[in-house]
Amino acid sequence: MDTILPEILVEAARKVIEQNRAIGRRVAVAESCTGGLVAAALTEIAGSSAVFEAGFVTYSNDAKLGVLKISNDVLETFGAVSIAVAWAMATSALQKSGADVAVAITGIAGPGGGSAKKPVGTVVFGRAEKDGDPADVHADRKEFGDIGRGGIRLQAALWALELLLPVPPAA
Repeated sequence: MDTILPEILVEAARKVIEQNRAIGRRVAVAESCTGGLVAAALTEIAGSSAVFEAGFVTYSNDAKLGVLKISNDVLETFGAVSIAVAWAMATSALQKSGADVAVAITGIAGPGGGSAKKPVGTVVFGRAEKDGDPADVHADRKEFGDIGRGGIRLQAALWALELLLPVPPAA
């Protein structure tokens, strides 16, 4: 295959495209620490336009506020790497794109930026579905550990792709 992406990532994206195409479902992503890696993997697959609706790379807090319209109060209260922000990112991506399901990723890829409560390797995911109950928050925090910036981004992208499957994995 003619790609610069790791094969494991491309195969995970292929699975997302094939399974969602089979049920006629469209997907969107809102990415922070992965910087568009999930969108890149999805668009690596021929025919992905039948499934992939939109990707939002909102790396800075200003982009989260401006592009996704995340509440400044939520950002200031909980911090960018939080379940509240991941959930808000996912629901906004869903609304802005018109997709059937959206996944958001926000985290600390390092090498700096971590803290005792949120060490390097902390990544938070949000998942929102069209016509889903807004009170039913689907969010998860993963600790990938300090496995290097590239390793954290790859693991986060792989988990986000799993969350885009019609039957996502149990947290």
